[in-house]
Parts: sequence; C-alpha cells; structure tokens
Amino acid sequence: MVNYIEAATAPSKNTGAIRLYGPDAFGSMRKACQLTARCLDELAGIVRPGITTNAIDRFVFEFGMDHGAYPATLNYRGYTKSTCTSINHVVCHGIPDDKPLKEGDIVNVDVTYSLDGWYGDSSRMYPVGEIKRAAERLLEVTYESLLRGIAVVKPGVRTGAIGQAIQTYAEAERCSVVRDFCGHGVGSIFHDSPNILHYGSASDGPEIREGMIFTIEPMINLGRQHVKVLADGWTAVTRDRSLSAQYEHTVGVTANGCEIFTLSPAGLDRPGLPSLSR
Repeated sequence: MVNYIEAATAPSKNTGAIRLYGPDAFGSMRKACQLTARCLDELAGIVRPGITTNAIDRFVFEFGMDHGAYPATLNYRGYTKSTCTSINHVVCHGIPDDKPLKEGDIVNVDVTYSLDGWYGDSSRMYPVGEIKRAAERLLEVTYESLLRGIAVVKPGVRTGAIGQAIQTYAEAERCSVVRDFCGHGVGSIFHDSPNILHYGSASDGPEIREGMIFTIEPMINLGRQHVKVLADGWTAVTRDRSLSAQYEHTVGVTANGCEIFTLSPAGLDRPGLPSLSR
C-alpha cells in the first residue's frame, strides 16, 4: 500500500511515504531548481576540448557558494565531489578528475544544489567540440525520451506511464533504457519516494497526485541496456562500452499536469542548439 503525506507534517527523512507539497514549497523549489539550471547554462560556455572534469567540478562548487547554495553530492555517502561528470560510455555517477576532455566526447554534468533546505536536481549532456552523428542522435533520442516522460505526468495516472512513454519511444529508435537507476522524489529531501522507473507499464507504480515533486532522468544507451559499477563504487558504465546519455528535470505535479522547475533560463535545454563554446 502506498502512503501519501502532507510534506509540512512529514519527518525529515525518507520513510517510504510520498510527500505532497503546497504552493510555498513549489516557490522554494523554483528558486533552488533555477539556480541549478543557471549553473548548467553557464557550463555551456565552459565545456570544450582540453578542460578537465575537475575544473567543471570546481566551477559548480564556486557557483553554488557564490549564490548561497551547497552542492548536495559533496560528502554525500562518501562522495567527494560537487558534481557527477559522465563521459561517453559512463552511464552515471562519473567522478571528476584531471583527465582533459577530448574533441568528440559527450559528457553529462549532473548538478544538485541545496538552497535554503530545498534541492534542485538536473543534468544535461554537453558535446565536446564536434561530435559524430551517432552521438548527436543519441542526445536527441534521450532528450525526446525525457520530454515524452514529462508529457504524461498528471494527477490520476500512475508513475509507470512515465516509464512506458520513455521505453516505447527509445526502443522504437533502436536504443535501450537503463534499468539499474531511476528518478526519485525530491524537495526538502535529496532522494525521496517514489522511485520513477524509465521503463515498464502504465499500470505500474503509485498514482501521481497533485503536489508530488520528483525527477525524471532517463539513461539511454546506443547498445544494450546492461551496466556495471566500477571498483570505485560509483562509476556506472555500459557493459558493451556503447555510448550512453542522460537528461534530467525536476517536476512538480499541478492540478492539470506538471511544472518543470529546472528549465533553462537561456533556452539551452535542447540538444542540437549551438553551445556558447562552439
């Protein structure tokens, strides 16, 4: 049985109950999520051949500090960086380091800021210089998968409808959906209930209700769906070393649909648009 609880009276930890947030919380989430989106916009002018992912990580940390926000991943369960940077066949949770990005790479940068106790969570893909058409197509399919998942969000449908929309589209495009990781509830807690699967059936999962806030963050592979986690305990890669991509938005459920809190202020969400560095 799924329990729903008013967020204002809920304990400050993940109890498995689904929190329902009110207008004030939505206002706070807009601020946190827009700060995250602004950071991702700034990165469009920074990600280029020769930059290291550690330099990206430092920018994310300093941008947050300059705006009164703390990177939620820093020291989270032993993770020592302010962001995750996942390159080429890395599916998610890539750890920034001093290796320079190369022409033709694709990199996902995942940023979550904690601002006044609210968590804004989003990620985008960045082409590093000129990339191959296969990589461009993967970015396009992954972004469209995210949009199709968001499009079905409204009160009364089940969370499985999100996964069905994503899986149906991605597999029709001859790509695969990663099943090892999922979206999640977010708001006053970084990772909360419910889990948002990116595959499945419209009859699966809890009913979506007004006031829910969660991420949708499909990971789509050019090859097979299977992944493995490396010895560092974080970095997940495709087993067949095929390219992987991910886009992520945080959404809040409204009376008739949902609000995307993490939309780019500069309109840089969509792949294929010229980045500021190209």
